[in-house]
Amino acid sequence: MNYRRFLPNLCTAMNLVFGMCSILSIVEGHLDWGALFILFALVADGLDGRIARAFGVSSEFGKEMDSLCDLGSFGIAPALLAWTLALHTYGIPGIAVTIFFAVCGMWRLTRFNVNVHVVHGYFMGLAIPAGGNLVAMSAWLFLSLGIDPTSFGLLYPAAVAVTAYLMVSHVHYPDFKGGGEKIYMASKIFALIVFGGILYFGRAAMLPAVFTAIFATYALFGIINHTIAATACAKEG
Repeated sequence: MNYRRFLPNLCTAMNLVFGMCSILSIVEGHLDWGALFILFALVADGLDGRIARAFGVSSEFGKEMDSLCDLGSFGIAPALLAWTLALHTYGIPGIAVTIFFAVCGMWRLTRFNVNVHVVHGYFMGLAIPAGGNLVAMSAWLFLSLGIDPTSFGLLYPAAVAVTAYLMVSHVHYPDFKGGGEKIYMASKIFALIVFGGILYFGRAAMLPAVFTAIFATYALFGIINHTIAATACAKEG
């Protein structure tokens, strides 16, 4: 057995394993575990590429496998979690948002694969692992605080729909690898305020609040930073 190829592929497979564990947990009514398994899938997803590059065994097979697993773990599982948590109470709009999230996840992954040699230094649109975990971690936070998302009216389905749209948007999200998108000080200050605000309001459940803050801050940070960059470019033009 070629362990150099086996290990990264095992991590990729574990991504989907955790995704399936999430779906099964949700179906069984264990929504908190459903959210946590999506986070575990993120860890596995982050390891596979790093291990493959370290061993010098990156391949088209692994990339395709990764995308298929991502759709299950960060597209379908979070959509089902949001549906079970609250969206099922909204009737047809809830159904539409649930399906929209999964379809946007598929679209995001397809576009990424097509543009992988074209887009450099940033992510075009919110990466699906970040979008899926934003839905999952916020659900975990709601559950930990005993908050019913439906109490906010249409805000919850709107937030899930916006998260889905961000994945297929043309908003430039920094990949923090250097040499990419310029990060503006105003964006950093905004991110710090959002992060601190979420921690404050979720202080009774600090761990899920921290993870929710990370993904929510990143999602909003990209919008602000991209807007500032676009405005600066328009002025220079």
